[in-house]
Parts: sequence; structure tokens; C-alpha cells
Amino acid sequence: MKYFLILLLALVVFVISVTLGANNNQIVTFNYLIAKGDYSVSTLLAVLFAVGFVLGWGICGAFYLRACVSLRRAKRKIKRLETQLEQPPESSAKAVSTVALKKE
Repeated sequence: MKYFLILLLALVVFVISVTLGANNNQIVTFNYLIAKGDYSVSTLLAVLFAVGFVLGWGICGAFYLRACVSLRRAKRKIKRLETQLEQPPESSAKAVSTVALKKE
């Protein structure tokens, strides 16, 4: 529901920007790094909003994916440590002594 409200808010902002841009039929010169172009205000507003929206979702999605991967690794590590705690003490002592001998 939360994501639906956020998407609805973004859609409302987009519609308002297109409406305001449609009332302005003025042509503006847009200087970007590579070249220069003449665009109507409504087209420029719509394109720049869409680019910002997609860029924002991409960045947030990358951080979300990173957090999910980190959480999955942490859960796997917790399971591994819990299984080590459930082992009988004799077998874990033997494992520690064999590891200590191998390091030397």
C-alpha cells in the first residue's frame, strides 16, 4: 500500500508538470553537455521528470538489492553459527585442536 501511494504521488506530480507545460507552448533552448536543442517546455518537463524518476528508482533499487544480499549472507552465517553451537562439545574441541595443529 505504501508503494502504491508513492507511485500515485509521483503520477500526480507528473500530471501537474505536463499540465503546466501544456499551457506553456513556449520554445526554449536547452544547453546540455554535448549539444544544444530547442524544445517546448512541456516536452522538456516531461522528459526530465521521467529521467529523474527512472534514475531515482534505479539507485534505490541498487541499494535495496545490496541490503537484501547482505541480509541473506548474515542469515546464512547465523545458521552456520547456530549449527556449530548445537554440536556436542567433544567434537567441537577436536575440531579446534585439529585446526590449531594445521596452522602450526
